[in-house]
Amino acid sequence: MHQAHDDPRAGLILIGFSPPDRLAAVARHLGWPGRVLADQQRALYRRLGVGRAPLWRVYSPATLATYAAATARGHRLARPAEDTRQLGADAIMADGVVRQLWRPRTPNDRPPASQVVAAARAWLA
Repeated sequence: MHQAHDDPRAGLILIGFSPPDRLAAVARHLGWPGRVLADQQRALYRRLGVGRAPLWRVYSPATLATYAAATARGHRLARPAEDTRQLGADAIMADGVVRQLWRPRTPNDRPPASQVVAAARAWLA
């Protein structure tokens, strides 16, 4: 998404529930140009109504088949270090108020970056 972001009036913020050092490592890996904030108690997640997905949405038959195929090819699956059921969200904020919020139903149910950037530009217009 940060590659599509080119308006100096808009800022990007990555918020996660991991400890700050882990989030910083993710941000470096992604080349994230914006701020990185840790919400380990998930207060913002609760305020935005972003919950955890049920097991059947995270570990769908397709996901389990992918894991089984990887195991059959000799790949060793790492044990998750984070809460794999915690959903994320994407939001547009202006003047400290959430103007538009996308809450996913599954971990893969996220809007395209171009849609979020277009919505941000519309709020800036």
